[in-house]
Amino acid sequence: MSSRFSLRRRSLLGSVPAALMAGGLGGCAGERADEVTAVPGLNASGAFDLVDPFIGTGGHGHTYPGASVPFGFVQVSPDTDNTRWDSVSGYHMDDPTMLGFSHTHLSGTGVGDMLDVLLRPGVGEPVLNPGTLANPEGSYRARYAHQDEYAEPGYYRVLWREEGITTEVTATCRTGLQRYHFPATGDAFVLVDFAHGMQDHVGVPTRIKNASLQWTGVRLTGSRQVYQWASGRMIAFAMEFSRPPRSVTLYSEDRPVGDGATHVTGERLKAVVRFDGTQPVTVRTGLSPVDEAGALANLTTELQTWAFDTVRHAARHEWTTLLARAEVEGGTIDERKSFYTGLYHAALGPTVVSDADGRYRGLDKAIHTAPQGRAVYSTYSIWDTYRAEHPLLTLLFPEHVPDIVQSLVLMMEQTGRMPIWPLQDAETGCMTGRHAASIIVEAMNKGFEGFDRRAAWRVLRWSAFEEQQDGLDYYHRQGWIPADRVEESTTRTVEYSFDDWAFSQLAAHMGDTRAAERLKARSASYRHLYDPSTGFIRPRLSSGRWAEPFAPNEMGHMKRWRDYTESNPWQATFLAQHDVYGMTAMMGGESRFIEKIDGIFAADPALPADAPPDIAGQVGQYAHGNEPSQHIAYLYSFAGQPWKTQERVRMLQKTMYAASPDGLAGNEDVGQMSAWFVMSALGLYPVDPTTGIYVFGSPLFERVTLKLAQGRTLRVEAPGASTDARFIQSVTWNGQALSRMWISHQDIVAGGTLRFVMGTSPNVMLGAAPGDRPPSLGRISVAG
Repeated sequence: MSSRFSLRRRSLLGSVPAALMAGGLGGCAGERADEVTAVPGLNASGAFDLVDPFIGTGGHGHTYPGASVPFGFVQVSPDTDNTRWDSVSGYHMDDPTMLGFSHTHLSGTGVGDMLDVLLRPGVGEPVLNPGTLANPEGSYRARYAHQDEYAEPGYYRVLWREEGITTEVTATCRTGLQRYHFPATGDAFVLVDFAHGMQDHVGVPTRIKNASLQWTGVRLTGSRQVYQWASGRMIAFAMEFSRPPRSVTLYSEDRPVGDGATHVTGERLKAVVRFDGTQPVTVRTGLSPVDEAGALANLTTELQTWAFDTVRHAARHEWTTLLARAEVEGGTIDERKSFYTGLYHAALGPTVVSDADGRYRGLDKAIHTAPQGRAVYSTYSIWDTYRAEHPLLTLLFPEHVPDIVQSLVLMMEQTGRMPIWPLQDAETGCMTGRHAASIIVEAMNKGFEGFDRRAAWRVLRWSAFEEQQDGLDYYHRQGWIPADRVEESTTRTVEYSFDDWAFSQLAAHMGDTRAAERLKARSASYRHLYDPSTGFIRPRLSSGRWAEPFAPNEMGHMKRWRDYTESNPWQATFLAQHDVYGMTAMMGGESRFIEKIDGIFAADPALPADAPPDIAGQVGQYAHGNEPSQHIAYLYSFAGQPWKTQERVRMLQKTMYAASPDGLAGNEDVGQMSAWFVMSALGLYPVDPTTGIYVFGSPLFERVTLKLAQGRTLRVEAPGASTDARFIQSVTWNGQALSRMWISHQDIVAGGTLRFVMGTSPNVMLGAAPGDRPPSLGRISVAG
């Protein structure tokens, strides 16, 4: 395995120094919090202070406000509900009660899971019943007020005013630390609810098997398998308390196991840890997806101190260092808050799932070990994040990219299939396409090493030519998927076309020229579903006829299933982001193409009654809260009208993001919603992320300075940029005038100054010439 974790880098496209790779993944490399003795600049204002973890916790953002370190396995955060779609992160701003503080959370997903190892501090007689959001009376839920909350990266605090309990939480990569300040009278306790987790509905318990709890006299340990979205997911913990408990009582199905019992197995287990008096109690917890021994080793490695403030400061130091990679000047306070909070959200995933000793549980459920100094990741919302989140990682967090990509390759080797939406040791199979190929090929084209391309190609080749599931049997045989045979057939057909383009690039790199040309030709398959009489990509039946009835805002032609993935014909028609010039020709030329882009923004925004709630952030039928729309505003540049891209992008920056709990137009989706804003604020967007080409948009700030690998610096300057001054008048790169409206990754990671002169009126000539337009399929060779 170690040979597949090569630490080499190509220098051509901008390399990452080995010092960043050899053991250097922040706290996720095993740095002990108690080894941090001084944290310079803790009181300084700047990027750190502009992050607001409450952004996205309202509306449909689905974020959480709790504590984590960059890419950390543990996220300690309050849980206000665990039963409905808008609480899939465990927290929603509208909820008036709080259950307690669990250790794992998903950031902005559209499906819920996690919420492992909930702790509920209290005084007096414990209550085991969690109650419900609608009926909290008689349960252990506590009322809270937002004015009694505070959050910053790596730290969260809340006062339960009625009970007089203040809770503080912080984290390292694999451990959580909670500190409780109790009222003056009574005896304190901590309830450990190991039955808590995400539920499908109110009254339907979290599906758990093989749970166990054990009190050793020194620490509480436990493990369980959870069969929710990530079915069969394993989680284990080891927990210690800052002062000796008076007693520990174990419960199964809310019944005490017996006096003095130290071990219990079952499904719904809990423990009550009682203390004499109400002196503060600190609880430190190590977690592992492998076993209890791994959880204890993580705790021992990362968190030997009881000094809560030291751990908090260490987390702050990690975030301060990471956020300092971007220095923003100009814009409003709220725009800077949105930018830095977006950068913060983008660094919450993927998450490390290997223990401090390198062990991890693979998708094959076997225990593997990563080489020393390397980490294994999971929590890949690939359908969302391949678009802008992973390109952002390659630009600002390149030291993580080889491990992130190799982790995908390892999953392929373990299962023989491409990962779709892996979460810890489970493949959820959620969403469509085979877009891990985009992440792999992007890293390859940007010069990253440290992942096994040959192993990746073995699985990608099988998927490209032999895989039969999810409509691929029809796609391989006839180039499109019939809507009366396979659900979401229309989206799948177009997405498989994009994946073929990614496959073809890896095939060429591996020297398989015949496969490369075959796949490149097949990447035009989406055109089989274009109906020139309606001007839309639309469902087609196995007979070859178009599915009826049809409407441009439909979800599908029948009630049995939808023909589109979180989209409709308007969005699906622009989904071939790899072949913009092919789409242009398909629609009848540039003028028709531009009319169509104008049309999606001007269309009646009405949706049918069965539309999913994920379709949000609408401007006409453009839906910014849905990833299939997020590249569309940039397509004008391919048709010689980049000024329209600039106008639309500035409008989206201003209307789809706000520095408030409901400040995201849709689900955060493990960084993608934020990554769109961060990249667009830089004036750059990867329409086809595989190519390493960034299309110019409308830079939001007067200057952004990015600290890149090897001490290089990228300065993006746009003096005078504002709501009105949104149009690019001219562009220079390192002082040389550019007439084109794009730049390559290899150029910007070499460092330099990209300067935009902005104005209030469009420069309709800039970028209009065919030779100045961004590359796309047909204008890019796949030669190895």
